[in-house]
Amino acid sequence: MLKIGSHVSLSSPHYLVGSVNEALSYNANSFMVYSGAPQNTRRVSTSLFRLDEAKELMKEANIPQENVILHAPYIINLANTVKESTYELAVNFLVQEIQRAQEMDIKVMVLHPGSHVGAGVQLGTQQIIKGLNEVMSQVDMKDTIIALETMAGKGTEIGRSFEELKAIYDGVIQKENIGYCLDTCHIHDAGYDVSDFDAVLDQFDLLLGLSNLKVVHVNDSKNLLGAGKDRHANIGYGEIGFDNLIKIIYHPRLAHLPKILETPYIDKKAPYKLEINSIIKREFEDKLIERIQADE
Repeated sequence: MLKIGSHVSLSSPHYLVGSVNEALSYNANSFMVYSGAPQNTRRVSTSLFRLDEAKELMKEANIPQENVILHAPYIINLANTVKESTYELAVNFLVQEIQRAQEMDIKVMVLHPGSHVGAGVQLGTQQIIKGLNEVMSQVDMKDTIIALETMAGKGTEIGRSFEELKAIYDGVIQKENIGYCLDTCHIHDAGYDVSDFDAVLDQFDLLLGLSNLKVVHVNDSKNLLGAGKDRHANIGYGEIGFDNLIKIIYHPRLAHLPKILETPYIDKKAPYKLEINSIIKREFEDKLIERIQADE
């Protein structure tokens, strides 16, 4: 069965119950949330999240718990060797986010590896490894997986190639708690030609192991192949194209994985219901923008 969903909000007063209802409004059976605003450290206790009600609602809607993904906040940058306080905040905040994931009974947390902010990939990678090992020494990871996300190569991002992600993996002590999130826009912008997706998966498998892939972010790209810019486009409205994305979404080697949309809002309105419908029907929604603007 196709596991398809999107990023949804998690906010007061309904919290995770509201997240589930938002996902259901898109006809989704999977979703991804942040445990708080991704740009800051302000957090409320997960005891307010109405977790039991949300789980019951998910059970009634046939959404398995493993279809729920947590995304770590953007403010975490384990790669920073330039400013010690930024690195320390990243370690402490990631420990807290892992604990919150466990309180929410979410097993997979997506994490941007980090940006070296001018120090270079080698030093940045060593700092990420140091940070991940430090985090894992401070918290009981249990069966929580940190899914390192494939990045587009914007600025000083680390993780723009499978080789860069492998270098991180190789240095982590508790490898059983490391996985990956493959973002279609990011790998396209980083230079991977997804029109030959079997070749991309073969390379991923060789370097990282497909068994370690835990979630796929499905986004079209506003940029040409290899642009290194990371600008998401709506499904079928970018340079990757609808047909290529459908092949990825329905690829048999990825059938067991949640597919999460992070495509742009249109006039501050979520496009996910129409996009998910077009994915299920495998028919391009050529009136997506007009229909959302008309609030159809």
